[in-house]
Amino acid sequence: MRAEGAQTPGSRTLAELVRTLGTELRERYCERVHKLALDTGFTCPNRDGSLGHGGCTFCNNESFAPSAKARPDVLEQMSRGAAVVAKRTGARRYLAYFQAYTNTYDRLDRLDSLYRQSLSFPGCVGLSIGTRPDCLGEGVLELLARIRDEGHLVWLELGLQTVFDHTLERVNRGHGSDVYFEASRRARALGLPVCCHLILGLPGEDRGHALESHRMVVDAGVDGLKIHPLHVVRSSLLAAQWRAGDYAPMSLSDYAEWTADLIERTPPDIVFHRLTGTCSEDLLLAPAWCAKKWDVLNRIESVLRRRGTRQGSALRLRSGTDPE
Repeated sequence: MRAEGAQTPGSRTLAELVRTLGTELRERYCERVHKLALDTGFTCPNRDGSLGHGGCTFCNNESFAPSAKARPDVLEQMSRGAAVVAKRTGARRYLAYFQAYTNTYDRLDRLDSLYRQSLSFPGCVGLSIGTRPDCLGEGVLELLARIRDEGHLVWLELGLQTVFDHTLERVNRGHGSDVYFEASRRARALGLPVCCHLILGLPGEDRGHALESHRMVVDAGVDGLKIHPLHVVRSSLLAAQWRAGDYAPMSLSDYAEWTADLIERTPPDIVFHRLTGTCSEDLLLAPAWCAKKWDVLNRIESVLRRRGTRQGSALRLRSGTDPE
């Protein structure tokens, strides 16, 4: 079971330039906290027929078929993840990371049961819930707010990817950007911190699109950010488009430069949950550098140090104060 270290993104020195989730959690709990990634069998309305079929063009469609192998239950998955963490870092506190597919897309009673099972695991301090902004049905946000009020940390991770609706339509996302902004507003009105997912390198998008997506998300109010490069993975529609020459992945150099642009324009109190996304080599077709997380993070750090900038630097410059 994979454990996602909350010390990411990147090296200890990169964390000096960027407000990371690892830093945030260490300051709150006075020790290292790790995410334990969970797959509890959720699906997605963009693949089960209620909204569409086939999912987003960048999704691996082989994963849409039900697995013949039963998934371990929540506590067993967390136990396996904690064992990995114990060998790697010795951390004893965890966030239950409901990661696979759309983790609010089910009956409210099942969601309540799964979330509370994870919270019963020794050392679990809270939840990180990955979902779509169009899958926050009646009572879901209120449930998360109750769990938060009981003393648990709760992060709501909303996949937006881009604010440009023509791109969302092009990748068959199944919702517009307005749905994200309304979902974020509702969640934050209840005091739930929102982490927005953005993808760089989407078909037809350039640096200007990335900057505008980031600007609109930050201006609307957000508590955390996850930045990903677009992967071309096997058994996806994007893979067919890539093979036909209809899509060219971005370079590592461009990704590092664009990500540094976003970091510089991010207020210092916003938490970066991730600065890149990796893919296993057996699924990844392109770009090859997406399989090498540390190379990507080191390149981002190198760009920031070459520029002499850090998170929020561009905001301080515009306000007339010198960056630290």
